Amino acid sequence: MSEVTKDSLEKILPQLKCHFTWNLFKEESVSHDLEARVCNQIEFLNAEFKATMYNLLAYIKHHRGQNEAALECLRQAEELIQREHADQAEIRSVVTWGNYAWVYYHMGRLSEAQVYVDKVKHVCEKFSNPYSTECPELDSEEGWTLLQCGAKRKERAKVCFEKALEKKPHDPEFSSGLAIAMHGLDDKVRKQDCVGILKDAVELNPHNQYIKVLLALKLQNVNKEAKGEPLVVEALEKAPRQTDVLYNAAKFYQIKGDTDKAIELFQKALESMPNSGYICHQISRCYREKAKQIQDTGYSEVCRNREKFEELSKCAMDYSSKAMEKGLSALYVYSDLIELETECHQTAFNRELPNTERKQLHQGYHNLQQYQGTSEDTPVQHLKGLSLSTKSTEKENMKYQPQDAAENQLPQNTPNSWYLQGLTHKLNGNLWQAAECFEKELGCLLRNSPSGISRFFLPTSELEEEGSERVGQGAESSTLGEPLDS
Repeated sequence: MSEVTKDSLEKILPQLKCHFTWNLFKEESVSHDLEARVCNQIEFLNAEFKATMYNLLAYIKHHRGQNEAALECLRQAEELIQREHADQAEIRSVVTWGNYAWVYYHMGRLSEAQVYVDKVKHVCEKFSNPYSTECPELDSEEGWTLLQCGAKRKERAKVCFEKALEKKPHDPEFSSGLAIAMHGLDDKVRKQDCVGILKDAVELNPHNQYIKVLLALKLQNVNKEAKGEPLVVEALEKAPRQTDVLYNAAKFYQIKGDTDKAIELFQKALESMPNSGYICHQISRCYREKAKQIQDTGYSEVCRNREKFEELSKCAMDYSSKAMEKGLSALYVYSDLIELETECHQTAFNRELPNTERKQLHQGYHNLQQYQGTSEDTPVQHLKGLSLSTKSTEKENMKYQPQDAAENQLPQNTPNSWYLQGLTHKLNGNLWQAAECFEKELGCLLRNSPSGISRFFLPTSELEEEGSERVGQGAESSTLGEPLDS
């Protein structure tokens, strides 16, 4: 046997069909949330699908520099394939062997890498190509892997499953994969087409509860919620601990407006995935919606239910904070609050305001756009050409105010005080004051962010005061849970 060299392997390895050649994600973008999802799938998926997840987990471990752990994952995948797919063990092992070869190559164990290259060659030569082959099982494996790697990969996943179904048009596994990929491509696929594909997948996979919930969501999306809900109920009865079923069932009830049921299901999902920032964010949104329901009844109703309103708002903010602690970006977590501020800014721009107030409004909106990282061609640029009105706006300020203003004014150290005051201003129609309060609330929430984005929202005096406090507190208190990679 000739000596194995790095150069010889480097010519062969890129030809292998496996995770290392599928362009899944950049090394720096492997999120902890993805690893948690994959581990969760391993726990709850049927045994015949677990090998796919072990292969992906091996790739994640490699990117984290944990090559021995990656090899252990590949051993698990190999054993599962031998046990669950004995009649197709060789062809279904091609991806696992390709991953083995790459991991050993990166470890500098070239002879062991060559062993697995030879295994792949032995199988592929039967199909005319020495190191790669077109096969529906391999297309499906790539498709399932892409589905786990984010929404941007769903179009590629769809193509993989369509290729697999051309060879085996009634295969339940391939049909399920296509249905899941299509479900995530709402903007590119006709809704009715997606409903039909999901119905076919349910018929071919009657024991797959996840697809039933996806079908229910799609039926809800085409105004057939009553037909979808029994599918959700059935899926929850048959898979009461399966996280993807719980999460998507919660989304169904969230869209329906049953926020209590949605919170209950999201919290059950969170028990299985305690480090999921996305689930925390969805719970926060549910609490915000419950608070908004009180807000929408009018100012006097908010005053009557102030304690309940503040409790719901606090729960929303608490879960937003948890989402950030678990690695979700601040821009994503506080998107609802940013939408509120943006709405106030944009509505206020259409009103006649005194010169000073309009300048303040321009500055606040400019800060918001800077934070969101938009291009120079923003609404602010278009608004610069507008004349600054100097007309009196007394009528705008003659809104209903509480009889005892001092009694209703929240102390600034009250949790979420700027948020609550912003809602009060918004209810009274004082939109630029509301926007200012929401801006300050964002600054307070993001005060400890390592990125320093709070500077867009807090006045210099408050930032300097905060800096003095942190110096006085000592070094330990300045290292509050830095967010994980998102």
